[in-house]
Amino acid sequence: MNTTHAVQTQAGRDRTPARTDADNEPARALMPRVDVSEDDTGITLMADVPGVSRDKLELRVEGDTLLVEGTVEALTPGNLEAVYAELRLPRYRRSFTLSRELDASHIEAQLKDGVLKLRIPKQAHAQPRRIEVSSG
Repeated sequence: MNTTHAVQTQAGRDRTPARTDADNEPARALMPRVDVSEDDTGITLMADVPGVSRDKLELRVEGDTLLVEGTVEALTPGNLEAVYAELRLPRYRRSFTLSRELDASHIEAQLKDGVLKLRIPKQAHAQPRRIEVSSG
C-alpha cells in the first residue's frame, strides 16, 4: 500500500475553526515538518515540534482526521523580555486524513527532544497474514 493512501496531509484545509489570540485576532500557526513511513502493520509519523512540552501538546482524532496542535513555551527565562525574536508564531498545527485501514483507537504517541512520534497501527483485516496450506 502506498503511504499517500494511508495518511494525507491537509495543509491549509483544517476543518476545525482557528482559535483566536488575546486581541481577538485569528491565531496563526506554524506547520511542523513531518515524515511518514509505512510497514506491514501500520504507519509511523514523526513531527518536529521544538519548544513544545508534553502538557502543551494536543492530539485529537475527529472522524477520519488526526489533528496535532502544540504551543511553544516561552524561551526567555524568568521575567526577561525578548528584544529580538525570529519566531513570532508560538503554535504548531497540522491535520491529516487517516485511511480507513488505520486503527485510530490504538494510536501511540511519544514526545522526545522536540520530536513527536506517532505509531498508528493498521486494522487487523488490513494487515497481511500467512495462510497455511495442508496436504491431502
